[in-house]
Amino acid sequence: MSVAIGDVERFEAARGRLEAIAYRMLGSAGEAEDAVQETYLRWQAADIERIEVPEAWLTKVLTNLCLNQLTSARARRETYVGQWLPEPLLAGDSMLGPADTAEQRESVSFAVLTLMERLSPNERAVYVLREAFDYPHREIAEILDLSEASSQQIFHRAKQHVADGKTRTAVDAAAARRIVEEFLAAAASGQTEPLVRLLTADAVSIGDGGGKVPARTKPFQGAVAVAKFIWGLFKPGAGKRAAVGGSPEVYAWTANGDPAVVAVVDGRVVGIMCLEVTADGITALMNQVNPDKLERATAKWAALDHGEPLATITF
Repeated sequence: MSVAIGDVERFEAARGRLEAIAYRMLGSAGEAEDAVQETYLRWQAADIERIEVPEAWLTKVLTNLCLNQLTSARARRETYVGQWLPEPLLAGDSMLGPADTAEQRESVSFAVLTLMERLSPNERAVYVLREAFDYPHREIAEILDLSEASSQQIFHRAKQHVADGKTRTAVDAAAARRIVEEFLAAAASGQTEPLVRLLTADAVSIGDGGGKVPARTKPFQGAVAVAKFIWGLFKPGAGKRAAVGGSPEVYAWTANGDPAVVAVVDGRVVGIMCLEVTADGITALMNQVNPDKLERATAKWAALDHGEPLATITF
C-alpha cells in the first residue's frame, strides 16, 4: 500500500520523538533506529484514514515493538561478555530528545539508562513515557493496555527502582570541560592521590568491551581502586596500543548530559567515558569501548567542531 506524501511528512515530523522514546527504552541507538523503521513499515501498511490520532497510534506501535525487543534483549544480556552499558550519545545528537526539564535530562543520563536495566519491560515503558515525555497516565494506559491505576502504580514502583540515593549535579558544556580537564590532569600526574581527591569514597568504574576490546568483567569499587585503574590506563603498553589501533587523542565533551572523556584514533571514537558527578565528587565512571556501540558516535564526531585534543595518550 502506497503512502501519501502528507502521511510520510506526518511520520517524519514524529520521527525525532519516536527515536528518543526508543533510545530510552532500549539503551541502543541502532536498535532504536530499527524499531522506528519497523514502525514506519507498519504505518505504510495501515489504513491511515481510519487512524483517529496518528501520534498516539505511532507511539503505541513503537512502544510495543520496544517491549518485544526488551524481552529478547534480556536473554541476550545473559550471554553478554562482561558488563553491559548503554550506547553513549554525544551532545547534539537528536536522539537524545527533549532536555527542557530536569526529568527529561535525567532520563537520558548514562546512570539512569543503566539503572533502568533493573526494570521490567512494562516498568521501563511507563517510566520513559511519563518521566521523559510527560504522557498522562490515561494515555499510557491506552498504549500499554493497562488500567490508569495500574499505570500509576507501575510508575511509582519504577521510580523507586531507579532511585539510587544520589543527586547528580547538572553541568553545562563549560563546567563539563573543566571537570574533564581536572580529571585528565590528575590521571596523567603519575600519582593516584590527585584522582582519589576527585572521587567519592564509594566511586565505581564500569567498562563495556562487549568481548571485543579488553575490559574488566567486574566493576572497580572504591576511590583507591578506581584511581589505580585510571592511572593504569595512562601507562604505556603495546597491548593497549594494539587494542585501540594507535595512541588516542582525548577530548572533553558531554555525552548523555554528563561530562565525558572522548578518545579518538584517526577520527574513530575508540572510547567514551561518562563521569557521573555529584556535589561530593565523581561517583561513577562509565567507560564504553565496545566498537559496535561507538559507530554512531564516530559518525557524529566527524561532523562536530571538536577543536584540538586536550592530550594524546602515548602507549
